[in-house]
Amino acid sequence: MQKASVLLFLAWVCFLFYAGIALFTSGFLLTRLELTNHSSCQEPPGPGSLPWGSQGKPGACWMASRFSRVVLVLIDALRFDFAQPQHSHVPGEPPVSLPFLGKLSSLQRILEIQPHHARLYRSQVDPPTTTMQRLKALTTGSLPTFIDAGSNFASHAIVEDNLIKQLTSAGRRVVFMGDDTWKDLFPGAFSKAFFFPSFNVRDLDTVDNGILEHLYPTMDSGEWDVLIAHFLGVDHCGHKHGPHHPEMAKKLSQMDQVIQGLVERLENDTLLVVAGDHGMTTNGDHGGDSELEVSAALFLYSPTAVFPSTPPEEPEVIPQVSLVPTLALLLGLPIPFGNIGEVMAELFSGGEDSQPHSSALAQASALHLNAQQVSRFLHTYSAATQDLQAKELHQLQNLFSKASADYQWLLQSPKGAEATLPTVIAELQQFLRGARAMCIESWARFSLSFLLLHLLAAGIPVTTPGPFTVPWQAVSAWALMATQTFYSTGHQPVFPAIHWHAAFVGFPEGHGSCTWLPALLVGANTFASHLLFAVGCPLLLLWPFLCESQGLQKRQQPPGDEADARVRPEEEEEPLMEMRLRDVPHHFYAALLQLGLKYLFILGIQILACALAASILRRHLMVWKVFAPKFIFEAVGFIVSSVGLLLGIALVMRVDGAVSSWFRQLFLAQQR
Repeated sequence: MQKASVLLFLAWVCFLFYAGIALFTSGFLLTRLELTNHSSCQEPPGPGSLPWGSQGKPGACWMASRFSRVVLVLIDALRFDFAQPQHSHVPGEPPVSLPFLGKLSSLQRILEIQPHHARLYRSQVDPPTTTMQRLKALTTGSLPTFIDAGSNFASHAIVEDNLIKQLTSAGRRVVFMGDDTWKDLFPGAFSKAFFFPSFNVRDLDTVDNGILEHLYPTMDSGEWDVLIAHFLGVDHCGHKHGPHHPEMAKKLSQMDQVIQGLVERLENDTLLVVAGDHGMTTNGDHGGDSELEVSAALFLYSPTAVFPSTPPEEPEVIPQVSLVPTLALLLGLPIPFGNIGEVMAELFSGGEDSQPHSSALAQASALHLNAQQVSRFLHTYSAATQDLQAKELHQLQNLFSKASADYQWLLQSPKGAEATLPTVIAELQQFLRGARAMCIESWARFSLSFLLLHLLAAGIPVTTPGPFTVPWQAVSAWALMATQTFYSTGHQPVFPAIHWHAAFVGFPEGHGSCTWLPALLVGANTFASHLLFAVGCPLLLLWPFLCESQGLQKRQQPPGDEADARVRPEEEEEPLMEMRLRDVPHHFYAALLQLGLKYLFILGIQILACALAASILRRHLMVWKVFAPKFIFEAVGFIVSSVGLLLGIALVMRVDGAVSSWFRQLFLAQQR
């Protein structure tokens, strides 16, 4: 066998595995088609008259705007309990004192003094809890794909309809300051922007101080309609120190002062939104779907009364994507086309002085517009792809048709409206929640082609005569050592356990705007064991020789032949270990091929077992917590290992070629 044929055949087998991984990934991980349709004021989401006679009003679209301006303060990794008001569990005793508790005291004070002006919500985040995916959800109202977690290093412009696009299309002035991830997601969308590098998690203050330098002067200038400030200090403090460190108390106290300063400068037509994009674990990391990671804070405040009732004792839990349709309608904008969130209905009640009937009717109008938009999206999406389950989709459309008919009857028959309103609102909410649940469930489908490709790749028989056959137990032990080293070096197949600090090895001051270098360093740290053991795998060809005693080996002689042995010692000597490779060179490359296939087979069995577990337990509650991250780590580990194996075999071939050349030169020299 020739060098090129061995490498090409192994590369072909690797390609079969890659194709299987790609097919399974496209079916298992949360995937969906990203539609490029956009909502517009000229095209209402469905038939029927628009609420409150908004047609023809200046600045009105689907619904008349309730606010002219919005200040969105995004505090990265603002976990819900960071903002939750602290109450003592035992009367007369102070509440539990931890660095991250009770530092946002301004929120609690506002909720107590102005209960009709503010609300605190527990924002339920969809995994993965990485910043770029959360920004997509907070602007599109849709679900980012699970595999998008890898795109957190290199963000790409959002092509789906989103709030930023709707604002710019309406001529609103959007000013941004903070995390430079927004620059890649929304290129050229801001009338004014102040971007700061975001990846250096050891830097707690540069981004936040840069925002504060421009925040209040920008507010006072009045040259804005939407002001977005994305603070990173809390997130970076979590990564560097964890939430239980005194530095976390300092960062949260700083954010509390920021909120106080903004509240003092707000005008009556302005809404303040303080939100966390995700939470963090007890170690300060994020990326998975643990309770602490998916629980973020959301605080709304307006100088004018917005809420008809006082806040509940326990804050309401809402999906994070619900903020998108809510802000769109409050600002008089169309809801982004692909939104699957549900409007926060109480914001459309009209304040504490509004009548119960008019409040309920306003909520129903907002919910109906939202339901029309979601129904239109489902219809368009199902026509473009077969992702959504037909039976559930049909049931949802029937539910929407009934709710819409009841709503239209409600508008035409005001006499029976008071008794029917709660039913209509419940039907619309049921439709919206059912649609979101169906999308989450339907965008996880499965392909059995992966299993077939693995069987094809692993079922190629290769037998090699001669002394180079490496036993299966040796190859298996080598592969298991790579896995054991992965765990023994402190790694785990979950996103929060990634050693992000590895990105700064050799670069303590950060990387500037470069993203590929830190990604490469983190990847090298995570999969170093896979790479090193794969590159060293061809050394197992020496296994048969290592099982023998070193030095000169005498062939066993029958008794009485000692004299003949003394006469012909040179004929009885065995070559030294590696030198025996030259005895049968025609078997060497075939042995390399066999060893490579054995190693790929064992790695393939590992990822196949992971895929089978994920397929069998795909509806388990832990699928996105355990099985999806495990599959991603196994798949990436297989790719790294296969590339390392090809490099290792190519290196051994290069060494073998050099040794062969040296032998030929030595042989020619002896002949002379």
